[in-house]
Amino acid sequence: MLIIGSHVSFNKTNQLVGSVMEALSYGSNTFMFYTGAPQNTSRYPIDDEKTKEAYKIMQENNVNINNIVVHAPYIVNPANSDNFDFNVDFLKNELKRVEQLGINKIVLHPGSHVKLTKEQGLQNIIDTLNATIDNETNVTILLETMAGKGTELGTNFDDLKFIIDNIKYKNKVGLCLDTCHLNDAGYDVSDFDKILDEIDFKIGLNKIGCIHINDSKNPISAHKDRHENFGIGTIGFDNLIKIIYNKRLENIPKILETPYVTYDNNSKERLYPPYKFEIEMIKSQKNNPNLIDDIRKEYR
Repeated sequence: MLIIGSHVSFNKTNQLVGSVMEALSYGSNTFMFYTGAPQNTSRYPIDDEKTKEAYKIMQENNVNINNIVVHAPYIVNPANSDNFDFNVDFLKNELKRVEQLGINKIVLHPGSHVKLTKEQGLQNIIDTLNATIDNETNVTILLETMAGKGTELGTNFDDLKFIIDNIKYKNKVGLCLDTCHLNDAGYDVSDFDKILDEIDFKIGLNKIGCIHINDSKNPISAHKDRHENFGIGTIGFDNLIKIIYNKRLENIPKILETPYVTYDNNSKERLYPPYKFEIEMIKSQKNNPNLIDDIRKEYR
């Protein structure tokens, strides 16, 4: 079964109901969202009545809550020990919010070691996760594969294996693969089975809980992390379709994080979501060479 969706909004008024309705408008059967602003600590209470309403809509539209994913905010940097207490406290609270919503997956960027050594940064990630996760934690933290911009960690499977191997509750930590990040980190995503073989050998395929499906503006090993719309970038349509329909990844949710489309080539004031059109391409397995123009025509 194809499990496909995109990043959607989650606002104070409509909360999970709004997220579900937006996802359905794109033809999705899964989605990902932040429970609040990704760049700050502002959080409003979860409305349980809205959550119940959202569940009803999901049941009516065959959307499985177990395939829904939350993304942790960027403000958390587990690799930096300067904010250790903040990172642990904020992550614990975020896990409680995710659990209250009935969702069991949250994606987390491993973080950047900044002025520390790589080894210190990796140890900080381990310490943060071990202080955050306990036996009562019911949400799996999915460490995202990163592009290697600046001092980002989690750019290769040896480092991710090292982190997971040193977590006390290993069953509560997994992986989120990002196709753009993998490409930019130096992995040849045109041979994705080779990547999966490496994961299987070092970490285990059962650890993969989510895949971010993004094309890239950059050549392999660029370490820049600039997403491109589906099939337009350096990864390309055929390679992305092969990843999505790879039998070894059949039951894993795939999430689009591709860029919004601008009003025209010179303006960035108006932005349009591409996901409805990209999901149509994915379902039909047919490339749309007029993707950007079609999106602009739809929303103007």
